[in-house]
Amino acid sequence: MHWFFSTAIDGDQFITDTEESRHISRVLRLVPDDRVVFTDGIGHRYMCRLLDNNIRECRFEVVEKEFVPPPPHRHRHVAVAPTKNMARFEWFLEKATEIGIGIITPLQCQHSERVRINSERLHKILVAAIKQSQQTWLPVLEELTAFDSFIGQQQETTQKLIAYVSDQPHTPLFDAAEPGREVVVLIGPEGDFSSEEITMAQRRGFEPISLGENRLRTETAALVACHTLALKNR
Repeated sequence: MHWFFSTAIDGDQFITDTEESRHISRVLRLVPDDRVVFTDGIGHRYMCRLLDNNIRECRFEVVEKEFVPPPPHRHRHVAVAPTKNMARFEWFLEKATEIGIGIITPLQCQHSERVRINSERLHKILVAAIKQSQQTWLPVLEELTAFDSFIGQQQETTQKLIAYVSDQPHTPLFDAAEPGREVVVLIGPEGDFSSEEITMAQRRGFEPISLGENRLRTETAALVACHTLALKNR
């Protein structure tokens, strides 16, 4: 069954915008009385029946509404520096959403090579990913945030972890992560965190962790962190 996303469902009937309507009528070729699923990204799942497949605005009727409680991954937060090649960061967003992540914060670090992001485009990638993976909760995508500001905003009750390249042995993330607890993991840019940033984070209570013996790309490290946290909280 096809899944769609809408924040405009209010009442027993609603219409979709022109872009979505064109996709429904011309690409998917849905016809009146076909059933589909909509979600608003905040836990609601709507079983809907197509009433009118007009190319400019399709009209649906809500047949059944269900609220899905927040999943465990809503407590998982990865803060990662966007990559110079934006396609790699977009790939991470898609795959992290499919695996399950609550919050993603793009970090502006001293060694960052990217200083701007297109939040609207990234939001669309997250929406497409929850539709594909049939989830009802959309990850929160925060604005690009300066490293020092971000680490100062974290709550004392949150488990704070940081991954960086080091000659010193660090506890593997799987062993360090505490199941059921809110957790945030910091992942640096291609040039890694600066020594100043690492010191600053540790003073703020961030514990160093390892993501394995191999040196990973930024987007790979971030995805490994997401997957490891998902496995630990099964």
